[in-house]
Amino acid sequence: MIERKQVIPGDVIAKGNFRSGPYVEKRGDEYVALRVGLAEVGRDGVKLNPLTGPYMPRAEDEVIGKVVDINGFGWVIDINSAFDGFLPASFVFGREFSPSTHDLSSKFRVGDIIGTRIESYERSRDPQLSIRGEGYGKIESGEIVKISPTKVPRLIGRRGAMINLISERTGCDIRVGQNGVVVVNGTPDGVVKSVRAIKLVEDDAHAGDLAAKVEELLGGESSGGS
Repeated sequence: MIERKQVIPGDVIAKGNFRSGPYVEKRGDEYVALRVGLAEVGRDGVKLNPLTGPYMPRAEDEVIGKVVDINGFGWVIDINSAFDGFLPASFVFGREFSPSTHDLSSKFRVGDIIGTRIESYERSRDPQLSIRGEGYGKIESGEIVKISPTKVPRLIGRRGAMINLISERTGCDIRVGQNGVVVVNGTPDGVVKSVRAIKLVEDDAHAGDLAAKVEELLGGESSGGS
């Protein structure tokens, strides 16, 4: 059983001995909220999903970004954060990469949307990105939707329940970046319904009956294939 409740900074979320995540501070046997958000207490511990705030990069996060610049050694990527990401050319061309012989624009151009992973991040420099692994690289099509990064956990849902619900009911393929950038592919009607559902989740992330609201919005019929 998961207990959810809205909290403000200073509210006691739970008492006892739990694992806790970001934005939660343990004071004695009390777990105190450090941000305005939706707190969850369950078998996985004490969690707090902030209702507002920018995306803060974390290693291993999957993010969706836009190429905004190219230099001699890689691509600068807007990852919807206060920090730009950097994708080194050596991660794409391999050890044989040479600025004098390789044309970076042959891989990615300014304006391209790419799926990528944060390889490493230190506060002293911008996040380093990677496209190593299956499913990363240029995203050729889809409707781009941006939501508050703090609402991403609610959009994905427990074990992917929320995003799977939206995808199944609309027939769309939906890719969610931890940075709050979402790409939706499907029929025109399915995309419209998906975007409405995604925005509903963002607006009502604090609601205890959020899944029921999404169900009501989408109805019970699929909109066809992606």
